[in-house]
Amino acid sequence: MRSTMQGTPLTVASILRHGVEVHGDRQVTTATGDGFRRSTYEQVGRRCGQLANALRRLGIAGDDRVATFQWNNQEHLEAYAAVPAMGAVLHTLNIRLSAEQIRFIAGHAEDKVVIVDSSLVPLLARVLPGVDTVEVVLVTGDDGDLTPLEGSGKAVLRYEDVLGAESPEFTWTDADEDAGAAMCYTSGTTGDPKGVVYSHRSLYLHSMAACTGNGLGIAEQDRILPIVPMFHANAWGLPYAALMAGAELLMPDRFMQAAPLARMVHTERPTVAGAVPTIWNDVLLDTEKDAGLDFSSLRLVVCGGSAVPRSLMEAFENRLGVTILQAWGMTETSPMASVARPAVTAGPADAWRMRATQGRPVCGVEMRIVGDDGTPQPRDGQAVGELEVRGPWVTGSYYQVDDDARFHDGWLRTGDVGHISAEGFLTLTDRMKDVIKSGGEWISSVELESALAGHPDVFEAAVIAAPDERWQERPLAAVVLREGAIVSPGELRSWLSDKLPRWWLPERWTFVEEIPRTSVGKFDKKVLRGDYADGRLKVETLE
Repeated sequence: MRSTMQGTPLTVASILRHGVEVHGDRQVTTATGDGFRRSTYEQVGRRCGQLANALRRLGIAGDDRVATFQWNNQEHLEAYAAVPAMGAVLHTLNIRLSAEQIRFIAGHAEDKVVIVDSSLVPLLARVLPGVDTVEVVLVTGDDGDLTPLEGSGKAVLRYEDVLGAESPEFTWTDADEDAGAAMCYTSGTTGDPKGVVYSHRSLYLHSMAACTGNGLGIAEQDRILPIVPMFHANAWGLPYAALMAGAELLMPDRFMQAAPLARMVHTERPTVAGAVPTIWNDVLLDTEKDAGLDFSSLRLVVCGGSAVPRSLMEAFENRLGVTILQAWGMTETSPMASVARPAVTAGPADAWRMRATQGRPVCGVEMRIVGDDGTPQPRDGQAVGELEVRGPWVTGSYYQVDDDARFHDGWLRTGDVGHISAEGFLTLTDRMKDVIKSGGEWISSVELESALAGHPDVFEAAVIAAPDERWQERPLAAVVLREGAIVSPGELRSWLSDKLPRWWLPERWTFVEEIPRTSVGKFDKKVLRGDYADGRLKVETLE
């Protein structure tokens, strides 16, 4: 029997139409450095029509790629909505990658138009000469110097001038829901970055999942502050979820430092915010300097990208009365895959245990742990193996790249190591490439880092494997102390002794000014390992 239901496609165009027609009075607020500029969804929708008409006039047809090189702001939201809704493909370029990587990614995706923020023109100018596919550059903001783009061989136009010449009327025709709508490349810490192409259907379903109570619970009454960059896995889906739910958006633009972010929370009163743990660590330090900051509007801080230390969650609750919700995902999962909401039956102790995990999969995503031979392991909280995932917003391949090793029997191999409890909570103990194999047993660098982050004198810490003649590998702890703090490796080791197995405790310690990071804010352990191997770290070894 076939159903009698209409086959309305699930598309970004339908999200845009709904946001504009049903929630047209809701606002998008963008930070300017000396204040804020504001527009309604209805006004944004009209500008989306102008942008779509302009792109058509510039030759964008079919599934041509339109790239963005921008901060989190209103113009980036316009591209987020208009480009997929007109049937083209949005490609968010990561502004924090090296020029060589950006050049490779833009060329591999065959970007035809790039929309760039005026403040980023000098950075883009170093990339453009090597990208033959780009024909047109649209520059947002009217205060930027365009001379760095001269001689690039590309047509360079002012975004506002181009939009001002176009009609806001555009017929948003629903595309095939399985067609590409947006694409994002992995950060490429090993080998060339690989492209993930999100479909209209996957973005729609991911947005619905974010709006559910077991997801992020996004609703019309929310004001969302997406600090996570819009070039990082679609800002965790927050912009599309906001349009779908009618939630307002607060865009920080280039003002991503702790002080302006904390001030934005204080003055603009967001209810939901999302960023990686290091951002929230910095914001917490800023609130210690200014006790008058009010964070009471925040019902939820979404945190992911790397494991969230329990000490950070406790500090936010105790000092600010704000709940941090840990979530897990990756570029390949759109990215939301699991959320660490404690089970409704959990007591206080169990609730904290569950919140410290990567959470349970949201409906639509399935997870399993497999052993070295690919055999699924029991969900008993003990059996350890590689995490595999599948679902309607999980990629089944990479764009124009064969990488069969990353896929297994219809599942995506994540490269993460961990276990799943009987209640379904995922705990990741390491990346496959970061796990420490000592004397034939695994040591979790993530758990060591989380425990060290709980020390009152430690700002942050990263742990890597150091070669060892006797044990094969032993942990090396790289520690950043809080300002003015003085503590010895022996004191830190003693502090860990009742929190972790004794054989996990590091003998090798180094104090550094900062931990190197990847383009998306994660610890770059590859750089740390290189620094150690080349003797650039001052290491103290305990007996």
